[in-house]
Amino acid sequence: MSLPISFRPLARAEYEGSAAWYDAQQPGLGPAFEAAVQAALNIIAGQPDRYPIAVRDIREAPISRFPYCIYYRVRVGRIVIVSVFHQSRDPAEWQSRV
Repeated sequence: MSLPISFRPLARAEYEGSAAWYDAQQPGLGPAFEAAVQAALNIIAGQPDRYPIAVRDIREAPISRFPYCIYYRVRVGRIVIVSVFHQSRDPAEWQSRV
């Protein structure tokens, strides 16, 4: 059974902004990024406890092929995406949302 996934507004903006940035760098790279994120989201939805806890109750799932991680919380009956975060950025930025 897969859990539904919702994004916090900042996480959605990060995700969409990153996809647009990749597409501007090379046509087709944005959709490749989106597909990699979706593959990670599918795993998260089906196996929410698969990835390790990064901070408090927030888990960290790497995105294949891209230097990003998805940070998420498992809630009763759903997954909440806190951040889609580039790993070269200061983690204090996403951690401040906790």
